Amino acid sequence: MRVDPLENTEWRKSSFSGGSNGGGGQCVEAAALADGRVAVRNSKRPEDGAVLFTRAEMLAWVQGIKAGEFDDLT
Repeated sequence: MRVDPLENTEWRKSSFSGGSNGGGGQCVEAAALADGRVAVRNSKRPEDGAVLFTRAEMLAWVQGIKAGEFDDLT
């Protein structure tokens, strides 16, 4: 029997997912998984699944965001 690693996961929504853009909000959620990975998903479409990162990958992503490396994408 295969166990879904995202079942019973406690998701945290970004406080910046409020909807100040007039489009009803951009709902990004993240969750720490029992195996040490981090899952990220669109809370409006959880059935689409999640992207899974190792802690090192998530750290690199967050550091890049803080450094402004992705500012041109917004």
